[in-house]
Amino acid sequence: MGNRAIIYCENQFGSMDGKTANGLVRESGMYDIVGIIDSTKAGLDAGEFLDQKKNGIPIFKSLEEALSILPEKPETFILGIAPAEGFLQGDDRQVIIQAMEAGLHIINPLQEFLTDDAEMVAYAERFGVTIRDIRKPKPRTEWQIFSGRILNINTPRVTVLGTDGACGKRTTAVELDKEFRRRGYKTAFIATGQTALIQGAKYGLAMDAFPLQYVIGELENEVVRAYEEENPDIMIIEGQGALSHPAYSSSVGILKGTRPQAVILQHPPKREVLGDFPFLPMPDVVSEIELIEHFADTKVVGITLNHENMTDNEIEQTIKAYERLYKLPTTDVLKYGAGKMVDRLIEVFPTLQQGMVGSGL
Repeated sequence: MGNRAIIYCENQFGSMDGKTANGLVRESGMYDIVGIIDSTKAGLDAGEFLDQKKNGIPIFKSLEEALSILPEKPETFILGIAPAEGFLQGDDRQVIIQAMEAGLHIINPLQEFLTDDAEMVAYAERFGVTIRDIRKPKPRTEWQIFSGRILNINTPRVTVLGTDGACGKRTTAVELDKEFRRRGYKTAFIATGQTALIQGAKYGLAMDAFPLQYVIGELENEVVRAYEEENPDIMIIEGQGALSHPAYSSSVGILKGTRPQAVILQHPPKREVLGDFPFLPMPDVVSEIELIEHFADTKVVGITLNHENMTDNEIEQTIKAYERLYKLPTTDVLKYGAGKMVDRLIEVFPTLQQGMVGSGL
């Protein structure tokens, strides 16, 4: 596959269900993102709409318009929507077929596997393109259960958990990884969801494609593999869902499978109800911290904010208030960078302090 990609995110770009597109716009990884398709925001700059920073990625009203305007045709079409139910919605199917007709390879992050769809496979063969189902797991005969090998690895491991789904855990984890690497540390990033895998993460899996018993073993295996292949100074593990969330068990698998010694808690202060479950109130920071620390042998060592619906002044005041109330360093990595959290993790893990990098076991 080539690297120029266009992302389809109709009516969802910048929203919770557009998190795959949002993430790729912020950190494209192995792709050169040349446009977003969302007719409700056509004509805008994707970076300016998402983060008030222009990045030159245009938003188009349709795939047809994009192909007629772009100076070079993209090679890849990425479905950038992540609805809670994980299946194609409305006109999604027809747009994917249109993309294949135009000769674009398909990246599908949903739980509806297009490679199991006879019609979609036939279209792909007809137009000479490929389909990659990001969430499709490896053969069942290769699945692993927990082995205990991780118990012999003392390399620092940190995960970013949250108080809700789609609240910025992956974004914060990516920013932590970038800041550690900027300072010269050797990191291993463990992906647990579709967006990070599309971005090109070397280690990890789409964990919601596996039964919980196996996802624990598979995550352990990815940590062991990363340790053996990279001997990193620190491992950064992408979080999913929330431990308190009544509909998701993904945080359970992460805590059991990767056994992080430290947790960063991501929280959207202005969110009053759970994103895809508006009949359920958001948990507060204290209750989530207590639950995490009671459930696992780990400590929450910092708080990061999702600034949706917040002004810059509100962000600043919330950071000050949280540090006063919870006695934990707090920041917003998109506004202020990940430096404060990296400083905190260096403080927590002595092997990361100057002169001790690369200690491994």
